[in-house]
Amino acid sequence: MDIRAATRSDSDSIWTIMEPIVRAADTWTLAPDLTREQGLDYWFATGHEPFVAIENDSVLGIYYLRANQGGNGSHVANCGYMTHPQARGRGVARAMLEHSLERARERGFRAMQFNVVISTNERAVRTWAAYGFETVGRLPGAFRHPQLGYVDALVMYRAL
Repeated sequence: MDIRAATRSDSDSIWTIMEPIVRAADTWTLAPDLTREQGLDYWFATGHEPFVAIENDSVLGIYYLRANQGGNGSHVANCGYMTHPQARGRGVARAMLEHSLERARERGFRAMQFNVVISTNERAVRTWAAYGFETVGRLPGAFRHPQLGYVDALVMYRAL
């Protein structure tokens, strides 16, 4: 799998991955009625460094890297990852996570923090924990899951 910087020419592939995840509304806090333009503007927002994970000329995953906060908190990275639904279980998220940890170190970040990991997203929680992320906070009922109602969101963190 190759992971490279994303460009606007990747927009169709990025939206193909984003749209079903955003519409499902069960793992991300983005509005489920987000338009393509809004979604791509978010992905390519100032401060986001977007990437695509490619295998056999197909984009299987996308992620962005950014500073979690500004100013005196800018030494902590934050990322958002999405895997094409048909590519789940193939190690795409792990490859992107490994790439993001390396890239964050290259950029001089000292830690990485995920602000809102939905507690019912067990695959993500297991993956992040396997790479040394600790749950440092639990936000009770902070996410309105479309099927399960109000569920907890986790704050996960690790030093780099």
